[in-house]
Amino acid sequence: MNWTEILLALGILSGIGVLFGIILGIAAKKFYVEEDARVEQLRSCLGGANCGACGYAGCEAFAKALIEGAAIPSDCTAEGSEGLKQMGEILHINVADREPHVARVICQGAFSVSKRRYDYEGYSSCRAVAQMAGGNKLCHYSCIGLGDCVRKCAFGAINIVDGVAIINPNKCTACGECVMECPRHVIRLVPTASKVTVRCSNHEKAKAAKDACMRACIACKRCMKACPRDAIIVENNLAYLDPSKCDNCGECVKVCPSNCIVIQKDKCEN
Repeated sequence: MNWTEILLALGILSGIGVLFGIILGIAAKKFYVEEDARVEQLRSCLGGANCGACGYAGCEAFAKALIEGAAIPSDCTAEGSEGLKQMGEILHINVADREPHVARVICQGAFSVSKRRYDYEGYSSCRAVAQMAGGNKLCHYSCIGLGDCVRKCAFGAINIVDGVAIINPNKCTACGECVMECPRHVIRLVPTASKVTVRCSNHEKAKAAKDACMRACIACKRCMKACPRDAIIVENNLAYLDPSKCDNCGECVKVCPSNCIVIQKDKCEN
């Protein structure tokens, strides 16, 4: 092959490249779909955490679903009233206020107050340990404390301290991902205005519950008798509090012998 043939081949390839470039350029203009400016506006309201609690792949997918009418602003559980209001203004719709919620750990089973069945040094997964002889803690209802919820939280609101999950209410957006992730179901969403929480999930009888954890509810009913609003009942060996009736007076907290009923602090759960 001489230089003439080489140059001819290069010329043909270059010509084909230019032709395809022109075709692609025409196709791009012909099939171009203009991005709705509201997508970016809605994304800025959503914060871009892509937590997935809304059921969509991320904030951008949720924003597009809002514009298409396939979703409503309140489907985003991570947004507060102000964010919902902003989305309503962008979409020109009325958005009803949603009562703010926060995630709380219904357990105080730290290693300092609970007993362990065995020491675990394997793969750090609550779900895996829960399937091994009922977990490493003696209480079958306790927080396992290996951080599945920590890894799931897109907002950095959860830490593990002394073997139990601690949630910072200032960072929690109530997206609910930690609730779904916990294999023991000891994380729940409660109204932010409700400060009093029964932080125990143990349904065992008093002696067995107390043998497993010093902070366990023993179903003594003192809290139920002390409550002036009938906001607490004791069923199946465990006290339950109705947030809709509770006025956060704290009388139940004063009489609980196990200190399993606590008043949530404004800054950080402990």
